[in-house]
Amino acid sequence: MTETPPMPLPDDERLEGFLEGFRSLIERVNTLPPRMQVGLTPLGRAVQEHLGTAVDRLPLVTEDVPSHRFVDLDIALEAMAGPDGRLVGVTGGQQREHEPLPALLTSPYAFFDLGPVDFAPAPTGPSTERQTVAFGMRLFEFDGAPVAVLQRASRREFGRESARIEVLSADRDHSGRLLSELRRLMLEFSVLRGKVLTFTGGDFDPHVGGAAFLERPDVSADDVVLPDGVLETISRHVVGIGTHRERLRAAGRHLKRGVLLYGPPGTGKTLTVRHLLATTPGTTAVLLTGPSIHFVSEATELARAMQPALVVLEDIDLIAHERGRFGPQPLLFAVLDALDGLTGDADVTFVMTTNRVELLERALAERPGRVDLAVEIPLPDAVARARLFRLYAEGLPLGEATIEAAAHRSTGVTASFAKELMRRVVLRAAEAGREVRDADLPAALDELLSAREALTRSLLGAGDLPAGPPPEDAGFGWTSY
Repeated sequence: MTETPPMPLPDDERLEGFLEGFRSLIERVNTLPPRMQVGLTPLGRAVQEHLGTAVDRLPLVTEDVPSHRFVDLDIALEAMAGPDGRLVGVTGGQQREHEPLPALLTSPYAFFDLGPVDFAPAPTGPSTERQTVAFGMRLFEFDGAPVAVLQRASRREFGRESARIEVLSADRDHSGRLLSELRRLMLEFSVLRGKVLTFTGGDFDPHVGGAAFLERPDVSADDVVLPDGVLETISRHVVGIGTHRERLRAAGRHLKRGVLLYGPPGTGKTLTVRHLLATTPGTTAVLLTGPSIHFVSEATELARAMQPALVVLEDIDLIAHERGRFGPQPLLFAVLDALDGLTGDADVTFVMTTNRVELLERALAERPGRVDLAVEIPLPDAVARARLFRLYAEGLPLGEATIEAAAHRSTGVTASFAKELMRRVVLRAAEAGREVRDADLPAALDELLSAREALTRSLLGAGDLPAGPPPEDAGFGWTSY
């Protein structure tokens, strides 16, 4: 005799049974101990043992650090941890890059364990570098209590444009005190202080800057051909104010200053800047030109922290022209904000250069507090040209009369022209297989003054020179250089 199959339950009875089973499951999960719900990774067990308390109940404090300050962070953290601190790595491959510190300690989906520390080289100067902790955790005591600090370098391919530290300790105030002390140590041990550097864009985002160190120039006053008193005026404003900063502060005078060097291309503005850098050892200098001017806000923040400091903005007319029908360029606002954002007692100098001062925004060039010294760097007169020719002819067997005659023929040329002229003198002699002779100078000058070299002269800043014998100098008197 066959059994009769059970009658199917009505839909509402099946739904009720399902809900009852699900309710029982939730009640069972809620009665489990917290540790069974979360579960610690091997890394989590090590950190919990160090901290002496359940890691899933501790507050996490994070702070992002600009890429150009990552070496300072690494040095400061090492000093803070001391010789008794423990440095460990983290396994987990690329997955660890996407997880915050709590997930590395309690994740039920990944096996994060202690492993080798990830190191990466980072520059500390023009020719030096340091192996920094790119991904690693420091376990140490701070202010009498244990802490765990995870240190990560920037990884733009994982969406992390800045370096980051994540601090785990008994309470948030303790972590805050640690971060305050860390910032102080970063300033005390900074590898940026007193160096010359620029900012560069990253491979994945041209607007994210890292620091590139530059050699400090060695340009003496004799290398800069200026009329009497002009270089001294510039140096007095840039260097002298810093020399007497305490006296000026005591008198309630401001230290922040802005200098504008303007004039035709190739006349010596950049060389003047290089001389200022050479005469300010110990001053932190940031050079921005072309695309790197995007980093003016970062440069200003660094200058504020590392004062005395010098920020150089070359060819500023490329981004700070007059307002047009489409409004001012966004970079102009960044420059103005940078100049206005510093307090008056900040020992920071902005030096700007331009080939076309007439295109500068009036608010940048004229308003007090933004530019308080503007110096024109015009084309050299006959006396200055002779000095330039002698300077670049140093070491060559050229007679004084030959140099004077060449300078007399070269009305309207620039320092760049004189430098290129002397190179061609040497090249002519080398091609002939002999030493330099006096006759090489007028021959090289004829070549540069020829019609076919018009574009070359323009690129050297000389422009169109008159044909035939040049007139005596009448309109190139020196007001500044």
